[in-house]
Amino acid sequence: MFELSDDVIEIRDWVHEFAEKEMRPHAEYFDEHEETPWPVIKKACEVGLYSLDFWGQTFFEPSGLQLPVVTEELFWGDAGIGLSIQGTLLGVTGIMSSGTPAQLAEWVPKCFGTPDDLKAACWCMTEPQAGSDVGSLRTRAVQDGDEWILNGTKVFITNGGIADVHVVVATVDPELRHRGQAVFVVPKGTPGLSQGKKEKKLGIRASHTAEVILEDVRVPMEYLLGGPDKLNSKLEKARSGQSTGKSGGLSTLESTRPVVAAEALGVARAAYEYALQYAMEREQFGHPIIENQAIAFKLADMAADIDAARLLTWRAAAMARNGKPFHNAEGSMAKLKASEVAVRVTEQAVQILGGYGYIRDFPVERYYRDAKIFTIYEGTSEIQRLVISRALKAGLNR
Repeated sequence: MFELSDDVIEIRDWVHEFAEKEMRPHAEYFDEHEETPWPVIKKACEVGLYSLDFWGQTFFEPSGLQLPVVTEELFWGDAGIGLSIQGTLLGVTGIMSSGTPAQLAEWVPKCFGTPDDLKAACWCMTEPQAGSDVGSLRTRAVQDGDEWILNGTKVFITNGGIADVHVVVATVDPELRHRGQAVFVVPKGTPGLSQGKKEKKLGIRASHTAEVILEDVRVPMEYLLGGPDKLNSKLEKARSGQSTGKSGGLSTLESTRPVVAAEALGVARAAYEYALQYAMEREQFGHPIIENQAIAFKLADMAADIDAARLLTWRAAAMARNGKPFHNAEGSMAKLKASEVAVRVTEQAVQILGGYGYIRDFPVERYYRDAKIFTIYEGTSEIQRLVISRALKAGLNR
C-alpha cells in the first residue's frame, strides 16, 4: 500500500491551496481568451512553485510520489494553466534525458527564470508527418564544421515559439530512423527559428500550442545534447547492427507518461467532485438526485475508476523514481487508464448536471473539453495499447 510522507502531504496541501486560490479564479478567463496565463505563472514563480529548486526536489523525492501528487493538484486547479506551469518540464526532461552534467547545469536554470524575468522551455518532437511514428521525423541536422544546421517543422508544440529554450529532436541519419536521431538545444532568438501557426484548440486553451519552424538554424557543437562522442558512438553501433538503447525522444516520452496520467487524474477528480456536490444539492421530485440509483451508481463508478487509475499512476511513478524498468509497460498502463477515465468521468459529470453541464456557466463543460487531450498527446491510447501488448508478448519470452 502506498503511503505519502508528511513532507509530501504538506507539499500537496500547499499546491492544492495555490490551485484553489490562484488558478481556479482565472481558469475561465484564460480558457475563453486562449492566452498564456503569465500572471499566474509569475505568481507560481514568486512562491517557488515555478522554479528549478522545487521541481528538482520533486523529481528526486525518494518515493517518487511527490511528482504525480503535485501534478494532480495543479490539473485539479485547471488543465490549461497547469500545463502552462508544467509545460516547461517537457523541455527540462528532454535535457535531463540526453544532456551531459555540464549541459544540465547550463541549460536547466535557463528554463524557469525569475518573477521579473520569466523563462520557459519546450520539447520539439512531433511533426506534420510524424506523430506516433517517432522514427519518421524529417527535421534534419547536418554537421558543418563545428556547427549543426537544422531544417524542419515541428507541430503541436507546447510553448512552441515563445519558449526561451527549444529542445529539438532531429534526424542525423535518416536510414537509421529513431536510432539516427539527436537532440539539440536551440535558444530563443537564434536566426532561422520562428513560431508558425498558433493552434486553436478544443481544450487546454490556456496553454500555448504552436508550430516551430527551423530554417537553416545554426547551433554550435556544444548545443548537441550528450556531445559528439556519444552521438558518434551510437551511430556506429546502429550502423553495425548493435543495440543502441532508446533514443532521447523515446526515453523522454517513456518518463513522462506517468506524469500525463496524473494530469488526467486531476481533471477527472475535479469533475467528479463537482458532480458529487451538485448531486447532493440538486433536488428533483422532492429529493436530492444522488438518492436516485442511476445517479448514485454513476458516481460510484467514477470514484472507483479514479482510485484505480491513481494506483496505476503511483506505481509507475514509484518504479520510475527507483530505477525499476517498465517490463510490462506500466507507464503506458497508467497513461492509458487515467486518460480514458478522465474522458469517461468528465462525460458523466456533464450528464449528471444535465443542461447545466453543457453550458459554460459551470466548469464541467471545460473539464469535458480538457480531458480529451490526455488520450492523444505523448502517445495516443492506440499507441499505449500497442506498447502494452508488445511488452506482454516480450514477457512470454523472458
